Amino acid sequence: MRAIIGVIGVIVMIQGALGALGRTFTDTTGWGILPHWYDLPTLAYVGMAVAGLVLFVWGEAGKKGKKRVGQG
Repeated sequence: MRAIIGVIGVIVMIQGALGALGRTFTDTTGWGILPHWYDLPTLAYVGMAVAGLVLFVWGEAGKKGKKRVGQG
């Protein structure tokens, strides 16, 4: 289950990073798929990238915990 959460975290992190970078370095339009549907401020995209990173790390920590339990 945590592997799926890790994949979702990567997708959310990429979309957040693309949105923040696009709004910062271009003519105020974010990159990625979300700016086609929503007009979010740059801090919202940064928050999405951080949330995605947290989900990814949590998913990877779950995988390592399973390996440790299975070895003993």
